[in-house]
Formats: sequence, C-alpha cells, structure tokens
Amino acid sequence: MSSQPQKTIVLIGPAYPYRGGNALFMSHLYEALEPHFKVYFINYTLLYPSLLFPGTTQFDQSQTMTKRIPSERLLSSINPLSWWRVADRIKELQPDLVAFDWWNPFFGPSHYAVSTLLGKELRDKILFITENVISHEARAIDTVLTNLGLRNAAAFLTLSGQVAEDVKKFAGEKPIYRSELPVFGEFYAQTSLQTSNNEAKQQFGFSSDDDVLLFFGYVRKYKGLDMLLRAMPEIIKNNPKAKLLIAGEFYDDPKPYHDIINELALDSHVRMINRFIPNEEVAKFYAACDVVMLPYRSATQSGILGIAYGFERPVIISDVGGLAESVEEGKTGFVVPPESPAALAEAVKKFYAQKPTTDYAAHVRQKAHNNAFAKIHELFAEILSFSTT
Repeated sequence: MSSQPQKTIVLIGPAYPYRGGNALFMSHLYEALEPHFKVYFINYTLLYPSLLFPGTTQFDQSQTMTKRIPSERLLSSINPLSWWRVADRIKELQPDLVAFDWWNPFFGPSHYAVSTLLGKELRDKILFITENVISHEARAIDTVLTNLGLRNAAAFLTLSGQVAEDVKKFAGEKPIYRSELPVFGEFYAQTSLQTSNNEAKQQFGFSSDDDVLLFFGYVRKYKGLDMLLRAMPEIIKNNPKAKLLIAGEFYDDPKPYHDIINELALDSHVRMINRFIPNEEVAKFYAACDVVMLPYRSATQSGILGIAYGFERPVIISDVGGLAESVEEGKTGFVVPPESPAALAEAVKKFYAQKPTTDYAAHVRQKAHNNAFAKIHELFAEILSFSTT
C-alpha cells in the first residue's frame, strides 16, 4: 500500500460484462491503481447499439477466467439522461481525477456531455486515456466527433508513441503522458500452456512437426489477413511444413478470404476458426503456434501483441502505428513493411532460420518484464500532482 495520502480516481470505460481489449485493459488498469488510490469505475449500460456492432455479441460469454471488477453500470452511449446521471454521480464522489477511456469517435457526444456537465470545479481534473485517437476505419465525421469528445480534456495519457503524436493536434498545450498496454498473458495464466505445443497442434489437426503461424483476433480489412494469405504460397515454398491457424470472429464478410484460400490452393495449409474465442480457450491457440502474425494495414497498438508476449511468443508485425515500438528486431520478432506479402514471407523465413540459435522466449520475457504498465500507478501519482496544483 502506498504511504501517500489516498486520493480518489474515477475511471469511465467498459468492463465486464463487455468483452474485448478495451474492457480487458480498463480492468487491468483498475487493478493496478486500486491498491494505491480510492478507485471508482463507471461502466456502460449500453456500449454500442446492436445495429452498429458488427459481431455476434458485445458481451463476454466466457465460462471461466472472466475478469470482473467492481463497477457501476450508469453510462449509455446514446441516452442523454444517463449523461446527467453519470455527471451527478461523479460530482457526488468529488474525485481528484476523472479518467475517460477513449478509443472511438462514436463516443464523442457522450464524453463531451459528461465532461461538460462536471462543471468548472472538476474541469482541470479530466484525463483522457487515448487508446486510439481516430478509429482505424475513419470517416470524415470522425474528426468532428473526436474534436468534440476530447474538448474538455485537461491532460492525455497515450499508450504508444504514435498515439502521442496523433493526439497532439487535439491537445494543444495540454500535457501528454505515456505508458503501454499491459502484457495480458498473466490474465490467461490460469490455464496458459498447460497444453503442450504438440498436444495443442494435434487439437487443431496439425502434425507435431508442423510449423504453425497464428493470426488471432477479430477480422477486419485493416488487420491485413488477406495479405498474410497471399504470402502463404511463398511461405510454404520456403517451408512446406508451414501452417496458418486463423482464430477469431469475422467482422468482415468471410467469403473473400475463403476465395483467396481456394484461389491459391491453401486449404491443406490453413485452419480457420470463425468465432469469438472465449477466455478459457485462448491458451491452446498460443500453445500451438511458433509465432504470432500481425500483418496490419493500420494500427496504434495491439492487445494481441500483449497476449502473444504474455505467452512468450514472438511476433511478425507490419510497421504501422506504434506496433514496431514493442518489437526488438530479430529477438522478440520481426517488423515488415505494410501490405507486402513478399516481406511477410521473408520475415517468416528469417524467423525459422534463426529459431535454432535464438531464444525468442527469453527475449520476450525480458521485454515483458520491462513493460511500462507495471509502474502505471506511479504515472497516475504524477498526473494527480499536476491536476491538483
């Protein structure tokens, strides 16, 4: 327990029963701060209207290992009455800091309304945690909504250097703090890698001597799965034992991806599982693979990278957004130019060529050990000292 006088922080964002990287990050943040501060968490009653959500459900349907934190479900993204209710609750708590989680311009009106309704007394205590600034698939209206949503911020906390650069156009002279996404492997450690590499491979229909690449997480165009599929013929030419395991719910139409598989005769080298992967199943996917592929067209940071590192798996990623900041070339993975199947294939070739002489897992463990999130409570103490001066 910190020896400093305890201050009060209100976090506003998604948590259980919602699923996904934002809810997981905010739950980790609550647990990192709670031993050092008095922390209240305001959760959503409605995140996205169902018509705007591309997946099957917004809710965590995992049976085990669900991260549940204490939260008050008060905020609806579309109901102005809830905005008044949230502001009144925050004023009742009289916090030293109010931290909004920001990742999508859709939340601009609700965040602007709540932060405005807090009034002058709390206006200089508003922090926006910007996981993304503008969404990956931005539209013209997104800049307008982002300007609106972030207008009342007194300071910003970013999770990558790229986001820190992106937020400058909205921050003006306001301070911008830096941290990182946590390494999420500890969350899954209750069952992590209890299945051996060979056993996991067999569960997915692979042979024990197959070399398995993993693409994990929901599928949208910006994630570049089509580029990875088009790299597979060259990957297989270099390494006939190479197999690709695709695991995650398709938010895009899966037909174009199946068409590529058929066009390139990849069926015997690709295993596709098109559904949300619940918590209790995550470990076996990482146990089965040698390396995690992130062939993104655009990104800021990625929770998938944090999960990969948590399971001591190296990565091959596109040099977009802040992804490359987390990779030590040739040690924890490889960075390639975006939208280049040839570069992806060459990186896979290098990965396996170095594998007999490179302890990727040891390098990943060291990288994870140095993750800045471990000291995020110290950063919040610094932010609090600024907001109360």
